[in-house]
Amino acid sequence: MAILALIVLVLVLTGIAAVAYAIRARNMQTWLWGYLTRRRPRAAGGPIHVMFCFVDHFEPAWGKVDLSTQRARVDRWCADYRRLADRHRDADGRPPQHTFFYPEEEYLDEHLTKLAALCAEGYGEIEIHLHHDNDTPDNFRTTIDRFNRLLHERHGALPVDPETGQLRFGFIHGNWSLDNSRADGRWCGINNELILLRELGCYADFTLPSAPSDTQTSTSNAIYYATDDPHRCKSHDKGVPVRVGGNASGDLMIVQGPLGLNWRERRMGIVPRIENSDVRKACPPTPVRVDAWVDTGIHVEGRPEWVFIKVHTHGTQERDMDTLLGDAAHVMHDHLEQAYNDGDRYVLHYVTSREMYNIIKAAEAGETGNPDAWRDYSLPPPPNRSS
Repeated sequence: MAILALIVLVLVLTGIAAVAYAIRARNMQTWLWGYLTRRRPRAAGGPIHVMFCFVDHFEPAWGKVDLSTQRARVDRWCADYRRLADRHRDADGRPPQHTFFYPEEEYLDEHLTKLAALCAEGYGEIEIHLHHDNDTPDNFRTTIDRFNRLLHERHGALPVDPETGQLRFGFIHGNWSLDNSRADGRWCGINNELILLRELGCYADFTLPSAPSDTQTSTSNAIYYATDDPHRCKSHDKGVPVRVGGNASGDLMIVQGPLGLNWRERRMGIVPRIENSDVRKACPPTPVRVDAWVDTGIHVEGRPEWVFIKVHTHGTQERDMDTLLGDAAHVMHDHLEQAYNDGDRYVLHYVTSREMYNIIKAAEAGETGNPDAWRDYSLPPPPNRSS
């Protein structure tokens, strides 16, 4: 009996060690406890409005390919996305919206001209993406300011703040390394990046979640304001939740996508997958995942009946294009429109990142009713797109 008990003890300890190793290997220790202990208030009465936003780290030159390959990638998106989106509509009669976060370091006029034409037809908007390493504040300012003006003046992208006249933009950081958040210090170099982004006109950051990267914050499944400490990295690890009746607090709004554990689509039927809002061939947007995104219930505190879903991809990688532009994407949109757009329990709204931000600000200000009315609440559409 004693030997049996010892064997059981060894097996239990081995299992615990294996779980601990798996958690560490995926950097889950950063966010898992907060995820497991998070309490989400449920909406009481009336329909739940679902704001669905698809953001894309859109990198035509990914893999350092030649110009003909870049052109083929952009051309496929401009052709196939029209066909995809034209088959779908939300409660407001609008097609799915795709926000192209375009990398400054890959700028090519002809690519942006094609994307701008797609967006002008009502299929999405263009925002800013940046990969940099060992950067300086002065160079960062110059780079972002120049790219802002180029996108706006040449391609009609980015809104103008009606109160200040400043160009405003959404941001996704390359390599997930917002505010110098990698443990090894690579792919950024700036500890006051949140301050710089605010000063340059960034309305919100859409980088997260970044799990299993070590850049993932301990805060998850949240919309919050982060305050920069210019003397340390990863200042956005925690912040002040955006709430109804609150005021902007800190340097930058952080809009996170769903993060958690997917127990229904386990690896080998045993190990739960990390649900990190990433959409690609290896992790297609199945109805099970869509249900999990909605159930996560990311919202402005005090307004749980407005749910914000932000998912992301790297859209120009050939291995993933059939998923993003083909049957798997249709399955995702069909499920959204059938399960979350009955007008009674759920109402679906396809939004760009700018529109999502505007609806968040409307919720913060205490606005009610149909969120569709608040798509342009704070920031108007960019010049190449009508309201």
